[in-house]
Amino acid sequence: MFIPKNMRMPAGGQTWSFIRAHSFGVMITPDLTATHLPFVVREQEGQLLGHMAKANPQWREADGQRVLVIFSGPHSYISPRWYASKPNVPTWNYAAVHAYGTLELVEDEANLAAMMALVETYDPGLTGDKSIMSDDYVNKLSGATTGFRIQVDTLEGKEKLNQHKSQADQQGVYRALQQLQETDAQALANYMKSRRLGTGE
Repeated sequence: MFIPKNMRMPAGGQTWSFIRAHSFGVMITPDLTATHLPFVVREQEGQLLGHMAKANPQWREADGQRVLVIFSGPHSYISPRWYASKPNVPTWNYAAVHAYGTLELVEDEANLAAMMALVETYDPGLTGDKSIMSDDYVNKLSGATTGFRIQVDTLEGKEKLNQHKSQADQQGVYRALQQLQETDAQALANYMKSRRLGTGE
C-alpha cells in the first residue's frame, strides 16, 4: 500500500486496535481469490483467527501461503468546496490497515473455540443460550467450516485525513463532514476526532 510518511498509522498498538474495531476484512490469497470474513484478533500472539465455509475452495489453496487481509475503516468523499484555500481537487479520505502473514489451517477444536470467541465478541452471552445455539446445532455448523490462523508478520496502516493540509482547510473539511447526514461522513468525522487528526485543532 502506498503510504506517504505523514499518513502512516503508528505501528503496533494502534494498527491492532484499528483491526479490532474494524474486524470484518477481505482476505486475499496468492491466486487473487478474495473472501470477506470476520476475524478474531489475538494481538499478544500476533495472530488473526478466522473460518470459512468448507464449500469455499479458497482454504485448500491458502494453507501455508502468505496472504493479505485488508481492513477498511471510515471513509467519505471530500469536496473541494470545503477547503479555505483554492484551488483544490475532489478526493476521498479514509483509514485502512493491511495485514500480511502466513495462513495455517487449525484443528476442529481450535476452529470451534475461535468461532465461539467471535460470537462472544459481537453477541456476549449468546453462546450460553442453548435455546438458540444448542450444542448439536453448534457442532453441526462447526463441521461445515474450516478454521485457520494467520501469523501476522507485517502491518501497514494508512490514515488519509487531510492532516497534511492547512489548519483552515482541515477545519473546513471537518465541519462539512459533521454537518452531512450520510452515515459514512459522520463515521469519518468521529474517527478524525478520536484520532485528533485532520480536525484543525
